[in-house]
Amino acid sequence: MTASPGSPAPDVEEVNQEAVAPPWMTVLHNCDCHTFEQVVKQLQKAIGCTEAKGWEIAWQVHNTGKAVVKVGSEPECVRVGNILAAIGLVVTVVQS
Repeated sequence: MTASPGSPAPDVEEVNQEAVAPPWMTVLHNCDCHTFEQVVKQLQKAIGCTEAKGWEIAWQVHNTGKAVVKVGSEPECVRVGNILAAIGLVVTVVQS
């Protein structure tokens, strides 16, 4: 919106810049020590995904070496990582 000549500029709302932490990511890494079924079951527990989505993620990890399984706050990503790691899966939680 532009002001017409001679009229005052429109009020600009002040934006309160709160410090917002960047999102975090939980990354699941490939390992050859678990079956696909174990990984899928643990993904369902950790992120509440469907079995089909768990298989999709498990195949991505298998084929590419890793997959981001959660993006969110640090506590939430750590929670997901802990559930995955509970059976010995290789997980990292990193700031994105």
